[in-house]
Amino acid sequence: MKMNFTKSLLVAALTASWVAMPVNADDKGSEPLAIKFPSHTPKGTPEDLPVGPHVEPLQTKAPKPLDVPKGVTNVAKGKEVTSSVAPYTGDLKQLTDGEREPFDDQAVEMKKGLQWVQVDLGKSFEIYAIAMWHDHRYVQAFHDVIVQISDDPEFKNGVTTVFNNDVDNSAGFGVGTDREYFELEFGRAVPVKGVKARYVRGYTRGSSLSAVNAWQELEVYALPAK
Repeated sequence: MKMNFTKSLLVAALTASWVAMPVNADDKGSEPLAIKFPSHTPKGTPEDLPVGPHVEPLQTKAPKPLDVPKGVTNVAKGKEVTSSVAPYTGDLKQLTDGEREPFDDQAVEMKKGLQWVQVDLGKSFEIYAIAMWHDHRYVQAFHDVIVQISDDPEFKNGVTTVFNNDVDNSAGFGVGTDREYFELEFGRAVPVKGVKARYVRGYTRGSSLSAVNAWQELEVYALPAK
């Protein structure tokens, strides 16, 4: 009986100690970024996929979601989109319409060369993630994928680069430390870590299948502006 009483005291002490432990604020205020993926990329895998140290292996499973603060929303939904050249297939407003299925009418195609698309969020937000989908009707790797954010619409001042897989600095923004990846329904979610910005710009220079630049969607996850 005495032993049971002693064990009870020990359990109570350990429980009280565990309850009193401080909770990490980041853990308490964060959650996995919930992204509803579009339909599976329908085209089969080409036999001559690019390989090398600058290319990620083909992933067929959804990646681990990013951790973001609770309360972030896609503040790019329905926002204005501009670009370096006018698309010859599709409309720029499709990049923020929430649709990114692997259908022909949802691809926004632009001519070859280094081209960019840019979303105006309307005001500066504290950004924690950017999710992007290029043309995923086919399994392909886009080149010179660079994502930058800024409060300057001309991207001359206060520019933060959050993704860059330009392996040879052909775009002139420095050699990227990210790798090329194959377009699938998962797109690519990029962590941003709370940098404040109003404009989001994404570059591409064709893909492993075509010189054409093709986008489908840009999503920007941020906390509501105060």
